[in-house]
Amino acid sequence: MALSVPGVAAVLLLLRVPSLHGSALPAVSSYEFTAFRMQQYNLAQHKRGCRGAIVVAEARSADEPVLTRRCVVMKVQDFTAEKYAEAQRQNAAAVLVLLPRNISSIAPETAQNFMASESKALLRETPMPVYVVPEDEQLLYMYEEVKQAAATRTLSIFIRVLRSMVTATAFQMLANNNAPIKAVTDNSIVTLEGVLPGAGEDVPTIVITAHYDSFGLAPWLSYGADSNASGVTILLELARLFQKLYSSPRSRPQFHLMFSLTGGGKYNFLGTKRWIEENLDHAESSLLHDNVAFVLCLDTLASEDELYMHVSRPPKPGTPIHSFIQHLEEVVSSRFPWVKTGLVHKKINLVENTVSWEHERYSLRRIPGFTLSHLEDPKSGLRGSILDTVSQVDFRKLKRNGVIIAEALARYMYGLSDKGSPKDVQLFKGQMDFQDSRVSSMMHFLTSVPRATQLLDKEPGHMLLVNSLEHEFKRYLQQVHRHTFRQSKKDPDVTFFDQMDQPIVMYRVKPAAFDLFLGGCIAAYLGIVYYAIQNFGYLYAKLRAAVKPKHQ
Repeated sequence: MALSVPGVAAVLLLLRVPSLHGSALPAVSSYEFTAFRMQQYNLAQHKRGCRGAIVVAEARSADEPVLTRRCVVMKVQDFTAEKYAEAQRQNAAAVLVLLPRNISSIAPETAQNFMASESKALLRETPMPVYVVPEDEQLLYMYEEVKQAAATRTLSIFIRVLRSMVTATAFQMLANNNAPIKAVTDNSIVTLEGVLPGAGEDVPTIVITAHYDSFGLAPWLSYGADSNASGVTILLELARLFQKLYSSPRSRPQFHLMFSLTGGGKYNFLGTKRWIEENLDHAESSLLHDNVAFVLCLDTLASEDELYMHVSRPPKPGTPIHSFIQHLEEVVSSRFPWVKTGLVHKKINLVENTVSWEHERYSLRRIPGFTLSHLEDPKSGLRGSILDTVSQVDFRKLKRNGVIIAEALARYMYGLSDKGSPKDVQLFKGQMDFQDSRVSSMMHFLTSVPRATQLLDKEPGHMLLVNSLEHEFKRYLQQVHRHTFRQSKKDPDVTFFDQMDQPIVMYRVKPAAFDLFLGGCIAAYLGIVYYAIQNFGYLYAKLRAAVKPKHQ
């Protein structure tokens, strides 16, 4: 007996069932996991991040043509500016981004594209909830299922419905918190400072600073290894090494060396702003009141073979900054000739309400400063990405950059230009060298918890991190002070919002097409039964007439 085309398709589809499910783990009927909501904050009057948290929608692939009122599930490679904008345009119910547990497995080009899209998304306000969740077996199973469903859209409606009956499973996402999202304005920002006093009283001050907080698509997944655990690590090693030089009157230079670790760096460097104001406007005496040679800001120094000096105005010959930069370039050309150096001049735009680099906060108060970074573009996505983890750090380059900065500082402070080339005269070697084990342990400690500003004064583990940094300051520096800045409740500089982590329940359900098909089958069955009852006499006569010849 010949089969019709739909019959053949049905048989082939049934034969494919083992292959469709052979590689995927069977999912349970319901599965609960914790997802982390996208940043939501107000910076001055500008609203940024997602505004929603509730999700009640069916999961769909980003490849689907219709995303309205659906939860769009994306992997890192799917999260592009175009697909994210399309989900917004179609009023998707939510976006769920699956983050690989092994970040180093992501191809470099894919990572760059994701960080660029992440940066653009964080600058906008979106009403739909956006969640990020680390991948696991159940979520990957769900992703493959919705991906396969999207791939069958080109097939006929009959085969699609038949597939939904036999193999396909739809997934309903539910994040239903009845509590409204609340603004959080009681966050405190901590800035630490410590000093190595120089020889003499009226000697100039060099300030070395770095911000310690992190930023990314979701606060709970923002570990900020390169930006800016790298800057903090180098600063702490500089404090340890120069403390040895300052501990002896014979090797103590005629410079005060001030170190500061600032909070709120990812939110317009609010900790730096308030610390400068406290030192200049509210303190009777401060090293910032005196002769400041320059402020050296450390930012993103854990990879690449470039080292850029970002300034607000080109340094004039004869100034301390110009002299230090010359020393730094001499160290690089003599010992690390493969490293590219460059001066990047960017004027401060007073019309804008944000600054790009930490040194700009000092420049606004007429304190000379500059930022060292391997990034040339201050808008690089690497400065605020959930992909910036310790697995991406090149520890050899991090140590090399620290050595360059330390040697350049020493040559400037001790006037070693006449003593020999940087290759011949090396202060930081042997016991004075950057310790590999210490650099590694500090980086792993700093990236052991997310350092988003809104978490650092709320969670015990995060508060311990700031306390540990203060302990390191007290170990090597003098006059250590902890400055805690609280925002004005009436006019806060930045407003955060709660519900940053949410439980989401995933249910297995049959697609809506299956319900329609099943309803049609039931209607057809009832129609046949009704027709048989209404025409029972006619059907009985026909049946009797057909059976009678066989008996004869």
